[in-house]
This record gives sequence, C-alpha cells and structure tokens, in this order.
Amino acid sequence: MAPPDVAIVGGGIVGLATALALVERHGKSVVVLETEAAVGEHQTGHNSGVIHSGLYYPKGSLKAELCRSGLELMYRFCEEEDVPHRRCGKLVVATSEQDLARLERLEERGRGNGVSLRRVAGPALVDLEPHVVGRAGLWIEETGVVDFRAVAGAMKRRLERQGGEVRVSTRVTAIRRDTGGFVIETMAGPIASRSIVSCAGLHADRVARMTGAEPGIRIVAFRGEYYRLRPESAHLVRGLIYPVANPALPFLGVHLTRGVDGTVEAGPNAVLATKREGYRWGDVSVRDLIEWFGFPGFWRMGIEHWRLGLSEVARSLLPDRFARSLQRLVPAIRREDLEVGGTGVRAQALARDGTLVGDFVFLEQPGALHVLNAPSPAATASLAIGRTIAARVAGNSG
Repeated sequence: MAPPDVAIVGGGIVGLATALALVERHGKSVVVLETEAAVGEHQTGHNSGVIHSGLYYPKGSLKAELCRSGLELMYRFCEEEDVPHRRCGKLVVATSEQDLARLERLEERGRGNGVSLRRVAGPALVDLEPHVVGRAGLWIEETGVVDFRAVAGAMKRRLERQGGEVRVSTRVTAIRRDTGGFVIETMAGPIASRSIVSCAGLHADRVARMTGAEPGIRIVAFRGEYYRLRPESAHLVRGLIYPVANPALPFLGVHLTRGVDGTVEAGPNAVLATKREGYRWGDVSVRDLIEWFGFPGFWRMGIEHWRLGLSEVARSLLPDRFARSLQRLVPAIRREDLEVGGTGVRAQALARDGTLVGDFVFLEQPGALHVLNAPSPAATASLAIGRTIAARVAGNSG
C-alpha cells in the first residue's frame, strides 16, 4: 500500500481542517495522527466556544485575515453538517475612563478589518444586556457560539467519508527523513508519508525539532479556569459579555458566555501552568519545567509580567476575587452565583526576547510545514487556516 501524500500530526480542529482541505480541494491522500483516544481533546474541546468576528487583531495580520475568512466558513460548515450553533452577537463593555480610550481604538481596528459593529452609549447597554453596567460598549452582531469539540467530530466524520484516515491513540515519538518522504515513529508502529504537517498544539515546538527544524520559540502553557453561573442566576446574561481587552496581551480577559447549550460560563483567567497538559494545580512535569527554565525568553517574560502573573494566581485561588472581575461587567453577580466549571490549557508561543507571540506562526521545511502558534481565534479560523496550509503543502509537493 502506497504511503499517504500527507501525514498530519495532531487531531485538533486545525489539523482536521487542514486534512479536509487537502482531500477536498487538492485531492491528496491524508492520515491524521492523534495522541488521545478521540479528536479535539485539548484546546479544541476546552474553550469558550465563541465564533469570533475579527475585532481584536491588527489589520494585515494573519489573525485578522484568517478570522474574517474563517468566520463564514465555520457558520457554513455547521449548517452543512448539522452542528448546533447560534449567531447571537457580543457586547464589549467599557467600565472605566481607560477602557473608553481602548474601546475607541478597538472600534477603529474592527472597522478596519471589516467587522460589522456599532457603538452603544452607556444607558443603551441595558437594551442588549439588562444587567450590564458600563460607560459605553461595542455590539458585534456577527459573533456566535458553538461546541468546537462537536465541530471537530463532524470534521472527522466528513474526512472519513471522503477517504481520509484518522488514527487516534497514536502518539508520535520520532520523525526521520527517508527516501521519498518521512518515517514517523509512533507508539502504534511506524508510518511512512511523503510529507508532514504538524498541528501539534501544546507540543508544536517538540514536533518541529523531531524533523530537524529549530523553531526559535518555546510553547508554554497557560491554564484557563472557568466558573459557571448557577441555573437560577443564568438569567443575568443573555449572550456574550466581554471587557475591553488589554492590547499588550494576547488574552481577552474574564468574560461571560452563554453557550450553545444555554449554560453561562465565566472565565477564563490565564495562569501559567506547570505542565503542558496542566489542567489542575497538581499537574506538574519536570521535563516541561526544565525546558521552560532553560529558555531565556521564559525569564524575560517573568520579569516583564510578574505582577500580572501574581494577579492571575490570586484570581485562581480566591473565588471572591474572580467574582469581583465579573462584577465590573455585571454587578448583580455574587460569589454564591458561581460554581466551579471546566479548565482549558492554551499553547502560547514564547519568543527568545520574552514576547508572547500574538499572531499565527508557520514554519516551512522541504516536505514539512509546522503550525508553531495558533492561539484564539484558531478554532473560528480553522477552515481558513486549513485552506492556507493545504495550498502551501500542495504547491510544495506539486
């Protein structure tokens, strides 16, 4: 049996979208290799479930371009595959004088990216969210919600219908070049492939090094912790309520999201994890810590952001502090309205100078392409990202 044209390392939403694009648009044979027993088990399945509009990203960035094109592709895919979703809109709320200045810049950026939005005066906020208090806001009508784990499952089924292969419980341990392509060593045995695409998320830098590439970054993990509003308090939130994000950081701040199932989630914070899959405080990997402590960018990040880091830890350990963050947006929320929700871990590329890399980053080698950084809105943009990667891979392979 001939080896597949492309082996994709990572069965998250970006890897699956890339596989779909290679099969549907370029006629390639594809195998997806996923460590876990199911697809979409990490970043894909542990997020707010928001279909983003492209509001936040600098004009001309890959994030802005791919989010805008991926937005409608995602809505269309959900309709075609009967994945429950809702185009519900989102309210970004300015609660301070500093926020007002940031809100104006955010509005300019959103309009520059072609986002459909409108400015909302303070008294009119309650027409959209009756329990919100703020000075002004932006209403972004294109934003929606979906369960991205369900999207990943639908992508897998569609891929398999069209002849693609997905192998779960297949952890990649080594990669070597061979005549005509690569041999990928896995816990389930070796797999040959003509070319490779790595969408390995939390292990993106490690997989790149397996192929002989030097990514120049390290993947560090930030844990995002969520609370839920108790059912009797869920009426306090109609849809999506966000603060005005700090433009210096690649995080959107603690927000409120009524998901596609009607549950209202609050979060996430952004706590530096002590393991790549560090979903709990007790999850620790000595290997991960040694890698991070040995990378100069890790120390530079710590020096730059230690105050913010301590604040996030305090918000993690002190539920009252978490509640106060929400009360800036919806003062009626009380600590007793919250119950512990889920957690997620974000793969964040860190540069040697300590910069938290904000945009998508791809690294190409002969026969290989690595997705080194795919933070939010990667899930929203996944189908557009997949098409971009597939075009590059198909072009390189002829």
